[in-house]
Amino acid sequence: MKKVLLFSLFLIMGFSAKAVHSINWAQQFGDEPKVQALTPEMTKLAVDQFLALTPKAYKEMTGERLGFKKTIQLKAAQKFIKAKKNGAEDIEKGLYIVLAILGLGFIAMGLMDDWEGNNWWVNLILTALCWIPGVIHALIKMKEYYP
Repeated sequence: MKKVLLFSLFLIMGFSAKAVHSINWAQQFGDEPKVQALTPEMTKLAVDQFLALTPKAYKEMTGERLGFKKTIQLKAAQKFIKAKKNGAEDIEKGLYIVLAILGLGFIAMGLMDDWEGNNWWVNLILTALCWIPGVIHALIKMKEYYP
């Protein structure tokens, strides 16, 4: 059992090393269709400013109103960039499922959320109480990390 645990921790450390850097996000994700739909003003913003951008703030910034279609595109791009920024794809989906089944879903959730939020510790408690609720919780919460 110790060997399996050590091997799984080794795999987690290896996969967590390929974190996504979001310093120049517009160039890094520029080939993605969700980012191509953005206006040039939006791509010049810093990542945190872009993620906090609302249609009202865009109107104040440019003087132009975002239409319904552009608002939907903005929200989709923000969701995509936020997922990339938080490293939502640091752990492969298959590894996430294996960790969840082994009862180590809290480790995968913690790495995906940078150990912030409630998901990982709730999963730890559910796994400690009884293995099955932890597995179910990890598999249900998987859709938050893999859209």
